[in-house]
Amino acid sequence: MPIDATKVASPGWWLQRLGKKLLDERDDTVNSENDVIPGLISLRRAAEGEPKIPHVPGVDRSEITEWMRDARTNWVSLVIDSPGERLGVDGFRFDDADSGSDSADDARVSDKEANRIWQENSMDADSALVHYGAMSQRRAFILVERGDDGRPVLTHETPMQVAVEHEQGNRRKLAAGLKMWRDDWTGSTRATLWTPGAIHEFTTKTSDPSFTGRAAEMRGWDAMTLPSLPDGVRVNDLGMVPLVPFINRRNRRPEGFAEHEDVLSIQNRINLSLINLIAAMKYGAFRQRWAAGLVVDEDPLTGKPIQPYQLDIRKLWTTDNPDVKFGEFAATDLMPYVRAVEAAVQDLAAISRTPPHYLIGAVVNVSGDALKAAETGLISKVRDRQRGFGESWENVMRLAFRVIGDDARATAWGAETIWRDPESRTISELADAAVKKASAGVPWRQRMEDMGYTPAQIARMEIDRAADALNATPAEDPQPASLQAKRDSRTLITRTADDVPDAA
Repeated sequence: MPIDATKVASPGWWLQRLGKKLLDERDDTVNSENDVIPGLISLRRAAEGEPKIPHVPGVDRSEITEWMRDARTNWVSLVIDSPGERLGVDGFRFDDADSGSDSADDARVSDKEANRIWQENSMDADSALVHYGAMSQRRAFILVERGDDGRPVLTHETPMQVAVEHEQGNRRKLAAGLKMWRDDWTGSTRATLWTPGAIHEFTTKTSDPSFTGRAAEMRGWDAMTLPSLPDGVRVNDLGMVPLVPFINRRNRRPEGFAEHEDVLSIQNRINLSLINLIAAMKYGAFRQRWAAGLVVDEDPLTGKPIQPYQLDIRKLWTTDNPDVKFGEFAATDLMPYVRAVEAAVQDLAAISRTPPHYLIGAVVNVSGDALKAAETGLISKVRDRQRGFGESWENVMRLAFRVIGDDARATAWGAETIWRDPESRTISELADAAVKKASAGVPWRQRMEDMGYTPAQIARMEIDRAADALNATPAEDPQPASLQAKRDSRTLITRTADDVPDAA
């Protein structure tokens, strides 16, 4: 039975709207200024080192494709991996007042429960996939659902399969979310639509669905019926769309901007320079020989000229004709091509704020302070990503606590994501800073966090510190309190001036 798509905000209307939005973003588009906006497929291929084949006049495309296999140098992967390697989540902290607790111990319980949710869903590994997906494809998503045991289930979703829509005039609240994927077991396409009040399941037999955005009916789509869901609809007991977007570089574009999106043209320039370099190496680097005044014999059968000499390091060209002259053409200078590649790499490093020694790989007689200065732009970029992704992780944890019915933590707006320090520091630097912070009155737990220990490690160290304090043997056995009190109450007898005999 066709699904009605005429009523605004109806399930069919959302399926058509979000389905078209999902498919349209996969392919490249051209804006009003005739600029090509790369689609998700192009962004993914560029990140994986499969860029578009450049056009070289006079050279066959198949030959360029063969050269590209040898000339391919994927610089943009470093642009994505450099900040991604420094984005590590160590835990979460919930404010006492917001989490409904009355003591610092309760605050540590909140961290422990959040860490349990994190570990149950293997997010130590999957969080890196979320960060990489957001940086390489503009955004990523976390889907929060209730598992069979009632515990939260967190899964990483990609924009190739998920699209969301915000409420009108509100960029923080989602009105609907759609996930569409191909079922490899049946060959059909399935779709799940989330709205704040309900969850709808759809299916179609085609493996390549399309959406016009103007159809009154969604033909070919049916509600997916299950024994527990005869009409393919179930109540969304969370009361909100359980998808949390991780949007990269929202300041460049509200729907996200990939980490390497503004350096794709530079990567294309590098690819073209490398292709030209290979062409010069193949056809111009070898010194061509020539001979003037030489009589060339012809093949009596074919009538074609016979090659008089063969290039061989063991052979010498000679002739009986004293009027014959030999010479060679100069080889093509390859340095301009190499310098063109180096200049493009420097442009890529400046625009993407990637340390030059990451791209060039040459570090000679460079001090530690110089390396830190070179990484300043990268560290600033990482901290900017931490602010944006940190808000998303906090929303994920609040939604996870909503799943288990913890309303206090589900509305804990003072939640904080604990990020690993993105700067490279030696152990001696961290220890020295901790000693100075202790003298300044910084609490022990905060000093341990600054040294890079995770909340779980700090909790274990607190237990070990308490055990060490109990097992420690004092240097001297103190006197009992009763004897100490008696000693303090004794009258001190001293000699005064009246007690001294008169010398007279």
